[in-house]
Amino acid sequence: MEDLNKHIAATLKELRQKKGLSLDKVALATGVSKAMLGQIERGESSPTVATLWKIAVGFDAPFSLFIAENNNLAHGLAQGGEHVQSVHLNELRMQVVPLFPFDEQLKFELFVIELSPHYEHLSLPHQQGVVEHVVVVAGSMEVLIAGIWHRLSSGEGISFAADQPHGYRNPSAITARFHNIIHYC
Repeated sequence: MEDLNKHIAATLKELRQKKGLSLDKVALATGVSKAMLGQIERGESSPTVATLWKIAVGFDAPFSLFIAENNNLAHGLAQGGEHVQSVHLNELRMQVVPLFPFDEQLKFELFVIELSPHYEHLSLPHQQGVVEHVVVVAGSMEVLIAGIWHRLSSGEGISFAADQPHGYRNPSAITARFHNIIHYC
Protein backbone atom coordinates (compact mmCIF):
# COMPACT_ATOMS: atom_id res chain seq x y z
CA MET A 1 0.00 0.00 0.00
CA GLU A 2 2.93 2.33 0.71
CA ASP A 3 4.21 1.92 -2.87
CA LEU A 4 0.72 2.65 -4.20
CA ASN A 5 0.50 5.83 -2.10
CA LYS A 6 3.89 6.95 -3.43
CA HIS A 7 2.76 6.28 -7.00
CA ILE A 8 -0.50 8.20 -6.49
CA ALA A 9 1.38 11.11 -4.88
CA ALA A 10 3.95 11.31 -7.68
CA THR A 11 1.28 11.04 -10.38
CA LEU A 12 -0.86 13.78 -8.85
CA LYS A 13 2.11 16.12 -8.45
CA GLU A 14 3.34 15.44 -11.99
CA LEU A 15 -0.08 16.07 -13.55
CA ARG A 16 -0.58 19.23 -11.53
CA GLN A 17 2.85 20.61 -12.45
CA LYS A 18 2.51 19.69 -16.15
CA LYS A 19 -0.71 21.69 -16.31
CA GLY A 20 0.76 24.51 -14.23
CA LEU A 21 -2.06 24.34 -11.68
CA SER A 22 -2.08 25.32 -8.03
CA LEU A 23 -3.72 23.07 -5.45
CA ASP A 24 -6.54 25.65 -5.28
CA LYS A 25 -7.28 25.25 -9.01
CA VAL A 26 -7.08 21.45 -8.80
CA ALA A 27 -9.50 21.53 -5.86
CA LEU A 28 -11.97 23.53 -7.94
CA ALA A 29 -11.62 21.19 -10.93
CA THR A 30 -11.93 17.96 -8.92
CA GLY A 31 -14.21 18.76 -5.99
CA VAL A 32 -11.52 17.43 -3.64
CA SER A 33 -10.39 19.84 -0.93
CA LYS A 34 -7.03 21.60 -1.19
CA ALA A 35 -6.03 20.12 2.18
CA MET A 36 -6.81 16.56 1.03
CA LEU A 37 -4.98 17.07 -2.28
CA GLY A 38 -1.94 18.34 -0.40
CA GLN A 39 -2.00 15.32 1.92
CA ILE A 40 -2.28 12.95 -1.05
CA GLU A 41 0.51 14.70 -2.93
CA ARG A 42 2.79 14.48 0.12
CA GLY A 43 1.92 10.79 0.61
CA GLU A 44 0.28 11.49 3.98
CA SER A 45 -3.18 10.22 3.03
CA SER A 46 -4.56 7.13 1.30
CA PRO A 47 -7.35 8.34 -0.99
CA THR A 48 -10.46 6.26 -1.57
CA VAL A 49 -11.43 5.01 -5.00
CA ALA A 50 -14.16 7.69 -5.08
CA THR A 51 -11.60 10.44 -4.40
CA LEU A 52 -9.26 9.09 -7.08
CA TRP A 53 -12.12 9.03 -9.60
CA LYS A 54 -12.85 12.70 -8.83
CA ILE A 55 -9.20 13.58 -9.35
CA ALA A 56 -8.97 11.60 -12.60
CA VAL A 57 -12.13 13.24 -13.98
CA GLY A 58 -10.92 16.70 -12.92
CA PHE A 59 -7.66 16.17 -14.78
CA ASP A 60 -9.41 14.53 -17.75
CA ALA A 61 -7.13 11.54 -17.13
CA PRO A 62 -7.70 7.77 -17.03
CA PHE A 63 -8.25 6.30 -13.57
CA SER A 64 -5.64 3.57 -13.98
CA LEU A 65 -2.95 6.23 -14.38
CA PHE A 66 -3.12 6.64 -10.58
CA ILE A 67 -3.06 2.97 -9.61
CA ALA A 68 -1.01 1.10 -12.20
CA GLU A 69 2.32 1.37 -13.90
CA ASN A 70 2.17 2.25 -17.59
CA ASN A 71 1.51 -0.90 -19.60
CA ASN A 72 1.90 0.30 -23.17
CA LEU A 73 2.15 -2.26 -25.93
CA ALA A 74 5.90 -2.83 -25.97
CA HIS A 75 6.91 -5.02 -28.88
CA GLY A 76 3.23 -5.67 -29.64
CA LEU A 77 2.60 -7.39 -26.29
CA ALA A 78 0.75 -6.21 -23.19
CA GLN A 79 0.07 -8.36 -20.17
CA GLY A 80 -2.35 -7.89 -17.32
CA GLY A 81 -2.93 -10.12 -14.38
CA GLU A 82 -2.68 -10.68 -10.68
CA HIS A 83 0.64 -8.80 -10.38
CA VAL A 84 -1.10 -5.44 -10.70
CA GLN A 85 -2.10 -3.39 -7.63
CA SER A 86 -5.68 -3.47 -6.39
CA VAL A 87 -7.45 -0.57 -4.70
CA HIS A 88 -10.08 -1.01 -2.00
CA LEU A 89 -12.98 1.23 -1.07
CA ASN A 90 -15.03 1.25 2.14
CA GLU A 91 -13.24 -1.49 4.06
CA LEU A 92 -12.87 -3.93 1.18
CA ARG A 93 -16.49 -3.60 0.03
CA MET A 94 -15.32 -2.64 -3.48
CA GLN A 95 -12.07 -3.87 -4.99
CA VAL A 96 -10.72 -2.43 -8.26
CA VAL A 97 -7.90 -4.18 -10.12
CA PRO A 98 -6.56 -2.71 -13.38
CA LEU A 99 -6.24 -5.80 -15.57
CA PHE A 100 -5.04 -3.64 -18.47
CA PRO A 101 -4.14 -0.08 -17.45
CA PHE A 102 -4.89 2.79 -19.81
CA ASP A 103 -3.56 2.25 -23.32
CA GLU A 104 -2.84 5.59 -25.00
CA GLN A 105 -3.04 4.14 -28.51
CA LEU A 106 -6.32 2.25 -28.06
CA LYS A 107 -7.85 4.76 -25.57
CA PHE A 108 -9.18 2.17 -23.13
CA GLU A 109 -8.54 0.58 -19.74
CA LEU A 110 -9.93 -2.67 -18.34
CA PHE A 111 -10.68 -3.29 -14.67
CA VAL A 112 -11.83 -6.32 -12.70
CA ILE A 113 -14.15 -5.02 -9.99
CA GLU A 114 -15.62 -6.92 -7.06
CA LEU A 115 -18.63 -5.68 -5.11
CA SER A 116 -19.34 -7.13 -1.70
CA PRO A 117 -22.87 -8.32 -0.92
CA HIS A 118 -25.41 -5.50 -0.52
CA TYR A 119 -22.92 -2.80 -1.55
CA GLU A 120 -23.75 0.18 -3.77
CA HIS A 121 -21.31 2.60 -5.42
CA LEU A 122 -22.43 5.75 -7.24
CA SER A 123 -20.02 7.25 -9.75
CA LEU A 124 -19.65 10.80 -10.98
CA PRO A 125 -19.84 11.44 -14.72
CA HIS A 126 -16.67 10.88 -16.71
CA GLN A 127 -15.49 13.17 -19.48
CA GLN A 128 -17.78 13.84 -22.45
CA GLY A 129 -17.81 10.90 -24.86
CA VAL A 130 -16.55 8.22 -22.43
CA VAL A 131 -18.29 4.85 -22.83
CA GLU A 132 -18.29 2.03 -20.26
CA HIS A 133 -18.83 -1.65 -21.00
CA VAL A 134 -19.76 -3.83 -18.01
CA VAL A 135 -19.65 -7.64 -18.25
CA VAL A 136 -20.57 -9.72 -15.19
CA VAL A 137 -18.28 -12.71 -14.72
CA ALA A 138 -19.53 -13.97 -11.33
CA GLY A 139 -22.70 -13.42 -9.35
CA SER A 140 -25.21 -10.75 -10.32
CA MET A 141 -25.39 -7.00 -10.02
CA GLU A 142 -27.25 -3.91 -11.13
CA VAL A 143 -25.99 -0.92 -13.12
CA LEU A 144 -27.56 2.53 -12.77
CA ILE A 145 -27.94 4.29 -16.13
CA ALA A 146 -30.09 7.39 -16.66
CA GLY A 147 -31.75 6.87 -13.28
CA ILE A 148 -32.78 3.24 -13.95
CA TRP A 149 -31.18 0.16 -12.37
CA HIS A 150 -30.50 -2.62 -14.92
CA ARG A 151 -30.05 -6.15 -13.52
CA LEU A 152 -27.26 -8.29 -14.97
CA SER A 153 -26.34 -11.91 -14.26
CA SER A 154 -23.11 -13.78 -14.95
CA GLY A 155 -22.33 -13.73 -18.67
CA GLU A 156 -24.45 -10.63 -19.36
CA GLY A 157 -23.19 -7.18 -20.21
CA ILE A 158 -24.26 -3.62 -20.92
CA SER A 159 -22.70 -0.55 -22.54
CA PHE A 160 -23.57 3.04 -21.73
CA ALA A 161 -22.46 6.64 -22.04
CA ALA A 162 -20.50 7.24 -18.83
CA ASP A 163 -20.54 11.03 -19.11
CA GLN A 164 -23.58 11.00 -16.82
CA PRO A 165 -23.99 9.91 -13.20
CA HIS A 166 -24.07 6.11 -12.98
CA GLY A 167 -23.62 3.39 -10.40
CA TYR A 168 -23.09 -0.24 -9.54
CA ARG A 169 -24.75 -2.27 -6.81
CA ASN A 170 -24.84 -5.82 -5.60
CA PRO A 171 -28.24 -6.60 -4.07
CA SER A 172 -27.38 -10.28 -3.53
CA ALA A 173 -25.78 -12.16 -0.64
CA ILE A 174 -22.70 -13.24 -2.68
CA THR A 175 -19.83 -11.19 -4.09
CA ALA A 176 -20.30 -9.91 -7.64
CA ARG A 177 -17.34 -9.68 -10.01
CA PHE A 178 -17.40 -7.80 -13.29
CA HIS A 179 -15.11 -6.53 -16.02
CA ASN A 180 -15.36 -2.81 -16.64
CA ILE A 181 -13.92 -1.52 -19.91
CA ILE A 182 -13.71 2.25 -20.07
CA HIS A 183 -13.30 3.66 -23.57
CA TYR A 184 -12.15 7.26 -23.85
CA CYS A 185 -12.82 9.37 -26.92
